[in-house]
Amino acid sequence: MALAGCSSLPASGPSTADIVAQPGDNANFGFELIDLAPASLSVLNARAVDSFSGSFGDRSGAVESRIGIGDFVAVTIWEAGAGGLFSAPLTTDRFTPGSRTATIPEQAVARDGTISVPYAGRIGVAGKTAAEVQATIEERLAGKAIQPQILVTISRSVSSTVAVTGEVASGGRIPLSNKGDRVLEVIAAAGGIRAPVNETEVRLTRGSRTLAVPMIAIVNNPRENIYLRGGDTLTLVRNPRTFIAAGATGRNAEIPFDADAMNLAQAMAKAGGLLDFRADPEGVFLYRFESSDVLRRIKPDSPLLGYGRSVPVIYRVNLRDPSGLFVAQGLRMQRGDILYVSNASLTDVQKALSIFQSLTSPVVQGASIAAGFK
Repeated sequence: MALAGCSSLPASGPSTADIVAQPGDNANFGFELIDLAPASLSVLNARAVDSFSGSFGDRSGAVESRIGIGDFVAVTIWEAGAGGLFSAPLTTDRFTPGSRTATIPEQAVARDGTISVPYAGRIGVAGKTAAEVQATIEERLAGKAIQPQILVTISRSVSSTVAVTGEVASGGRIPLSNKGDRVLEVIAAAGGIRAPVNETEVRLTRGSRTLAVPMIAIVNNPRENIYLRGGDTLTLVRNPRTFIAAGATGRNAEIPFDADAMNLAQAMAKAGGLLDFRADPEGVFLYRFESSDVLRRIKPDSPLLGYGRSVPVIYRVNLRDPSGLFVAQGLRMQRGDILYVSNASLTDVQKALSIFQSLTSPVVQGASIAAGFK
């Protein structure tokens, strides 16, 4: 009776037999069970990761600074001789040629992308470089001023800035220099990060697209340290990478990576290893919501491929096999993974016998006491 009731005994999770016995079921939102092997490891480790360089590109380097709406622009005009539109007349009493320059006070670029220049009218400047605006003004003033020469300067730039917020010492708008500024340079200009590097995630928003990359990936890979553009937004979020250990491990908890990368063997070590008196070495499982693209390359006939971009997958490692530890060392952990080690089948028998003994022990003791009075 005790052995028959093993299925009703307390447990930390399903047994190896329970997991293996349940195939993927479309109707019941099942899962795929995959035994890890070198072939599947090569597919898993070749997965595409989020990349600033791959998504936003960095081949052209820093873009040339251009005037944008809201920028403050100043225009200075030189004429070849005195007495022109923008130069003072000769002052013969003092024998001076008079001023040949005029500076138009700085003005903000209007919403229609223009500024006003006397005798030249409204000049479209948004999206143009200072040199292009200078050439336009010179063309407009030709025949009106005396051989005009123009200098256009951006006195205050609003469009060529990056908004930095989140886990930084002093967030705000960081102006970009003409040489171009990369991600880490802009973060440094904002006072640096407040959270540890391996717990920080950098989210770059450009236009309508947002992409998140771990800070440690930008530090380790210079290609990810791309040039930023005016209007970009950097948000630094403290988002430590963790996994959950459950079942017959020495430590059941949510455990941080504490490194830029971790494999399954290291995760088992951080979880305190497998409990020798409880764990089933054939029942080491990794629960993960896997992308359908990766699953298609591992198991192209899976019935769950048509049910969304993420598919519940359980990866199994058999540590009774001498090569199992090599397999565990080759699997990279991801944020949110669940490491589960099932109990050995003998554990349930031991629990049942322990319960049976606790129930029968008072009866045996009572019978012994009663026999002593006879």
